[in-house]
Amino acid sequence: MKILIGKLLLAVLTITLISAVSPAYGQLKVGSQAADFKLKNVDDSIVSLADYKGVNGYIVVFTCNTCPYAEMYEDRIIALHNKYASQGYPVVAINPNDPSVKPGDDFASMQARAKEKKFPFKYLFDDGQKVYPAFGATRTPHVFILDANRYVRYIGAIDDNAQDPAGVTIKYVENAIAALKAGNNPDPAENKSNRLHD
Repeated sequence: MKILIGKLLLAVLTITLISAVSPAYGQLKVGSQAADFKLKNVDDSIVSLADYKGVNGYIVVFTCNTCPYAEMYEDRIIALHNKYASQGYPVVAINPNDPSVKPGDDFASMQARAKEKKFPFKYLFDDGQKVYPAFGATRTPHVFILDANRYVRYIGAIDDNAQDPAGVTIKYVENAIAALKAGNNPDPAENKSNRLHD
């Protein structure tokens, strides 16, 4: 029993420590290239970024079922995909959480949530938590906008008001995509997302 408790505490501590790591410690920075990945989608298919053909980039969003901030942003993530997928910037949502620590983020719960909310985007499970540390995702939701060659062009929040969509004054993701479409670098190219990874 003591060994089991010790392992559980170590797992929680490890997730907390990884979550506190800044991209300055080797994870992706603006201007660096993201490696492709293969993750399981809620429809049981295996998805990689290379599967998306003819895109201008990707709105990679680390999100989950259980974080209150992720829940606040669900409708806005759906709206981003509905607005920008046809313009070549699809949302690719990834659940980074370990279901042994956050049971509501297990694969079956992801499938149920995607069906309930009618997610129009891929909702991928980072089984074994290998992709989110490579990106340096520390929060949910945490956005990485990649260009067509998977170079990071923006890292951070969706907008500046998690609690009140009507009170948003800066739409960071939309502004970043507008800049890219105009041939410019997003400004800001990086900011803090809203909440530590849950």
